[in-house]
Amino acid sequence: MLQGLVSTLGIVLLFKRKIQCYNYIEQFFIMEHHESEQENIPQKQSTKKQILLSVAVLILLVSVTTLAILYGKGYRLGFPKGEPKVSKTGILHVTSIPVGGQVYIDGHLTTAANNTINLTPGKYNVKITKDGYSDWQKDIEIQKEVVINADALLFPKAPTLQSISTLGIESLLIDPSKTKLAFKIASQSAKRNGIYVLDMTSRTFPVLAGQSGSTQVVDDTTDEFSQAHISWSPDGKQLLASISGAVNTTTYYLLKADSFNETPQDVTATVTSVTELWTTQRKDKEAALVKSLKPAVQKYANKNFRILSWSPDETKVLYQASESGQMDIFLKPRRIGNNLLYERRDLEKGAIYVYDTNEDINTRIVEPIEELCTIAVPDCIAPFTWFPDSSHLIYVHDKKIATIEDDGSNLTTIYAGPFINHYAYPWSDGSKIVILTNLNNVAVSPTLYTIGLK
Repeated sequence: MLQGLVSTLGIVLLFKRKIQCYNYIEQFFIMEHHESEQENIPQKQSTKKQILLSVAVLILLVSVTTLAILYGKGYRLGFPKGEPKVSKTGILHVTSIPVGGQVYIDGHLTTAANNTINLTPGKYNVKITKDGYSDWQKDIEIQKEVVINADALLFPKAPTLQSISTLGIESLLIDPSKTKLAFKIASQSAKRNGIYVLDMTSRTFPVLAGQSGSTQVVDDTTDEFSQAHISWSPDGKQLLASISGAVNTTTYYLLKADSFNETPQDVTATVTSVTELWTTQRKDKEAALVKSLKPAVQKYANKNFRILSWSPDETKVLYQASESGQMDIFLKPRRIGNNLLYERRDLEKGAIYVYDTNEDINTRIVEPIEELCTIAVPDCIAPFTWFPDSSHLIYVHDKKIATIEDDGSNLTTIYAGPFINHYAYPWSDGSKIVILTNLNNVAVSPTLYTIGLK
């Protein structure tokens, strides 16, 4: 777009100079006319010259203005098969993170990101590469007089691995906001054992060995919290810890998640009301999100979607198809500027999809797999986690951690080393992924590591 505006401005400036030139010519003719009067040249001949000159200037003005407008609309002069031809184009706006990626159009190096490219309407294969990063590639449909965006997030081929905890960790549980991790320590002293919370919005890391970037919320001096089963409140501000005792008894504690609990609150007598309240809050939030959809979409989703999670910006739904069928188009007419080459409105039971509620675009992420736990399960550990940009997912499969775009394209393996279960969670700014691993050293308890992405 910027290139088109600059070109248009250049034409206008060139045209302005030409007008000035014609003004000088006109003044010359006027002076000549004045001299002609002195030489008694007929007035009629001089007037005729002025009229002809004015008409020529007007024609030039209209022509240049028309050309500038056509250029701004995307018309370009080409020479297909050696013959001149004016055709209407569309604009491909290409960006890459990090910047400076090389852009290939149908296999030809065309420009560098970030830039705009004028292309005749049609389907193109766009590939963006950068040394040290995995390639990004996608088919894109160019439409006339429409700007299409190709935004590539490039992931490093050899990401850095950094330990952020020196303590042995039992398990991980992410909160509903996807910004905090709760875990237990059971291999240290009573004071150091207990429940910890890692805030993934923090930009600081432990510097010296033995330091931790986590907050201990309770230790084992009151009870064996290192052996507790824990769950998050729907707002991520509290933790419920249940500890099994003798004679089939269980004690329940309600803990603040942002600071140390000197006196943990025993809620054994009222735990039923606490869990029922949390269940109601989860259901109410899910119902509110579903109700934000158009009535026709709500009806279809209630019948065909097993909602796994919502994107961080709450505009996209990750779901597993509960039935096979054909999804109707709910937004008519379709919005211009969307790349629909990856859309799949044919649902297959068990397959994983993403539905964009704003654009009414449905895409398939993964072919049919076993039934996954849904958002209604508070301690669900699923192979999919939304990336903070709401355009990518972290996909744990075949003992690897990968990223995939929300249209199913660019499946990229990030990490293929050892890690435990499906514990792979992105930092809130997308700069790293937190995993739990002992790097295959059975003599060492698992600890937290980050996989650097920037």
